[in-house]
Amino acid sequence: MRKILVTSALPYANGPIHIGHLVEYIQTDIWVRAQNLRGNRCVYMCADDTHGTAIMIRAKKEGITPEQLIGRVHEQHLASFTGFGIHFDNYGSTNCQEAYETCKEIWAALRSAGLVHSKKIQQLFDTQEGTFLADRFVKGTCPKCGAEEQYGDSCDKCGSTYSPSDLINPISALSGTTPELREAEHLMVEIEKLHPFLTEWTQNGNHLQPEIANYLAGFFLNDALNDWDISRPAPYFGFEISDAPGNYWYVWFDAPIGYVGSTREWCTAHGENWEDWWKNPETEIHHFIGKDITYFHTLFWPAMLKVAGFNLPEKIHIHGMLTTNGEKMSKSKGTFIKADTYLKYLDPATLRYYFASKLTPRVDDVDLNFTDIREKVNADLVGKLVNLASRTAKFVKDLGTSAVYPEDGGLFAYAASLADEIGQAYEDCDFAKVTRLVMTIGDRANKFVDEKAPWKLRKDPDRQQELQDVCTIALNVYRQMVIYLAPILPKLAEDSAALLNENAADWTFESVKTPLAGTQVNEFTHLMSRMEEKAIEAMIEETREENKPEETPADAQSQWDDSAQPLEDEPLEAVCTIDDFCKVDLRVARIVMAEEVPEARKLLHLTLSLGGGVTKNVFAGIKSAYKPEDLVGRLVVCVANLQPRQMKFGLSEAMICAAGPGGKDIFVLSPDSGAVPGQRIH
Repeated sequence: MRKILVTSALPYANGPIHIGHLVEYIQTDIWVRAQNLRGNRCVYMCADDTHGTAIMIRAKKEGITPEQLIGRVHEQHLASFTGFGIHFDNYGSTNCQEAYETCKEIWAALRSAGLVHSKKIQQLFDTQEGTFLADRFVKGTCPKCGAEEQYGDSCDKCGSTYSPSDLINPISALSGTTPELREAEHLMVEIEKLHPFLTEWTQNGNHLQPEIANYLAGFFLNDALNDWDISRPAPYFGFEISDAPGNYWYVWFDAPIGYVGSTREWCTAHGENWEDWWKNPETEIHHFIGKDITYFHTLFWPAMLKVAGFNLPEKIHIHGMLTTNGEKMSKSKGTFIKADTYLKYLDPATLRYYFASKLTPRVDDVDLNFTDIREKVNADLVGKLVNLASRTAKFVKDLGTSAVYPEDGGLFAYAASLADEIGQAYEDCDFAKVTRLVMTIGDRANKFVDEKAPWKLRKDPDRQQELQDVCTIALNVYRQMVIYLAPILPKLAEDSAALLNENAADWTFESVKTPLAGTQVNEFTHLMSRMEEKAIEAMIEETREENKPEETPADAQSQWDDSAQPLEDEPLEAVCTIDDFCKVDLRVARIVMAEEVPEARKLLHLTLSLGGGVTKNVFAGIKSAYKPEDLVGRLVVCVANLQPRQMKFGLSEAMICAAGPGGKDIFVLSPDSGAVPGQRIH
């Protein structure tokens, strides 16, 4: 019997669980259940990721403490996971004493190994929110490939990693403003000293999928590993570093340590020694994560574990992202679906089965196509699986199964022969193969039932033994299918075991090799319904409604006083035609350079980017209201086809749009979020 500890990446305690999250937690739950069904001891540890700037900012806006916020979100997360049949042996929080004690232990080991040094670095600071910005709270253009809308730590287009300050045109995700660079003292971990170990560990073919190992090889072959910035200055919600007051461990340091903290909580509650799980070479550690956090789990985390003398992961299982109908999840299209919204309209077993049918050992994205899921669920689960029980169980409620298992033409033996192959497919995370193999059993069994037609046999008093034998065969093969699918469909397994007068907790993969004979069959109850298109449409419609922007209240006029600037002071121009208006080419532009014109009292010199390499030189009379450094990176509205005008300071090729009477009361117009340079304003 193997001793296995399994984790999933910790969900951030700043919002609800959605179906994109569920790919990972369902995948992990299936793998853990399969290990236990195969006779191994496998425990599943997880927790909420609770530290960082975003938690602090959201709690402040809601007028509550960060502890109150993460406590509320913890309950919501756990309820959503439970609704989808995801079972954790312990679901904790990174903001616990056990996690803090582990942080101190690993930190002390890094210090003792001479891997920590301090360094003054420049970091982006949100002047509106008054805080330094974590990597994931900055977005901008990738400095390597030019892809827009990339986070401050890595590019999901080219895979490059960098510092947030390297981004082109960075924008704060907290306030939408352009952050400024400020200098602060940070603590760094020099993981380059572990370069030989990390190269061997990632490239030996044992711990990572081949495509992940190949991806990481790019970090080892030619370049030294960058120092890891492991601290953040106050203000910050997290653990203060034990030997560096005023500094806090960065969330990517204490988040994976949450795996250990959660284990320690569980061990305390169950009278076990946590070191038997994390410092025992006989224990296997398996991590399940998404491909977007590969770098942290395959470089920094093994480095921390190695130095501190903890178990290294036996395997890191990495999956792709969820798309819906071939596209990124979209709020406007109703496909950014919360877990609780799915549960309101649809059976959670449908999503568990569909994800399983798509998951393989490769790092492929999983596409949720709503027509596909409905057809697959109705064909496989209702048509091939539950149909076996619904067409036979009711006929032997009073008879029970045959005293001796009947001759079945090899049906039972065929299903039993797949035990090892299905078990290995679970081990390999090839759940798609599991569903394919099980459905081949269903095809054979349903063909047998169709040929024997038990609904006809029950009408002939002289053929009751034959009826009992046919139903015994069908129910036994149904039982084999359900046992194989129990990790994927645990609720159906429990209900089916009750039908067959068994306890699903007693089932193992060995159970498929011994048929039921001479046993009681209980009253058949409804096991699963067909997936209806109208339920899917209702779920999507509610998701759209949830994500609609808030409308202005009907009594909005009472909320603002617009009489301060009488319209008569700047009367409306004469009516123009639509043709006249269309002559003015209004475009979204980004200010990429702004500087003062020393000899001009009102003008600032701006360079506008309209995308596609097109720029415009502009002299704007906004010097009295704006500092140049406050404008760089900002999106504005410009008149792009204005006749160029030669000024003594240079050529002005466009004009930016602004409102206000002048002086300090000038207000540059900006488009709403989502607009990009070059888009025309209609």
